[in-house]
Amino acid sequence: MSKMPFLKSLDKDLQQTVLNQLRDQWTHSSTAIEGNTLSLGDTKFILDEGLTISGKPIKEHNEIIGHAKAIDLMYSMIGREINKENIFLLHKAIQTELIADIYKPNGNWKVEQNGTYALDEANKRIYIEYAHPFYVDYLMNEVIKYINFLHHTKLTTKTAAEAYAKIHSGIVHIHPFWDGNGRIARLVSNLPILNSGLPPIMIDQKNRKEYIELLSKYQRIVGPINKQTGVWPVKEQLHNFELFCIESYSMTHQIIDEAKKQQKIRETNKPKAC
Repeated sequence: MSKMPFLKSLDKDLQQTVLNQLRDQWTHSSTAIEGNTLSLGDTKFILDEGLTISGKPIKEHNEIIGHAKAIDLMYSMIGREINKENIFLLHKAIQTELIADIYKPNGNWKVEQNGTYALDEANKRIYIEYAHPFYVDYLMNEVIKYINFLHHTKLTTKTAAEAYAKIHSGIVHIHPFWDGNGRIARLVSNLPILNSGLPPIMIDQKNRKEYIELLSKYQRIVGPINKQTGVWPVKEQLHNFELFCIESYSMTHQIIDEAKKQQKIRETNKPKAC
């Protein structure tokens, strides 16, 4: 916890409470965005008690457990520069379903081209093509270099959200894995924030539609990326997503503010020495 200055004003039990709340909310919101149907209460129960929820798929339970494990891995990376092997470890943590397919590697870059369909402002279907597998290693090295550059920078709440938006948009535009790219982006984008002693940014699943539309619009405007374009050829197009990330930070701050209120109540009611 010494690596997390945002907890230092709290008693140890309140520090652990905040970490548990962040773990639960971060895990719930990130997996729910991808379609996991377990509630926040279910998530807390699974992680606290190690038991299953009747009627819910084991796959969804494993997604929760895997994401929480990835958060612990993230915390272990605080204070040091990262490399692609660190990102591979995070991918292995979240990809809990065993798939014996050489074209769907866990803990390694994708080997097949991928993309998705999106709707533009006129409700016209547009195909968004992610980076070709040939360029993934080069482009992800650019992302990693940027993360490590920020390792030596003290971020503020505002610049943290801007850094988060840049890293996040870069990873999902590359789409370096066959699956799990959104969860990886929402994890890895927090590394420089945690390194600055700040708490993580979490995307509320209630804002899923706006979140996806902002990223989709950015990707449509920028177009496919490769070694020649680099990861962020049109940085100014990130402005709206940056604003969204700044607003999203409020969910984290609410958790910490509640703990600080509890701390203040304790200190106010603390018995005075005779």
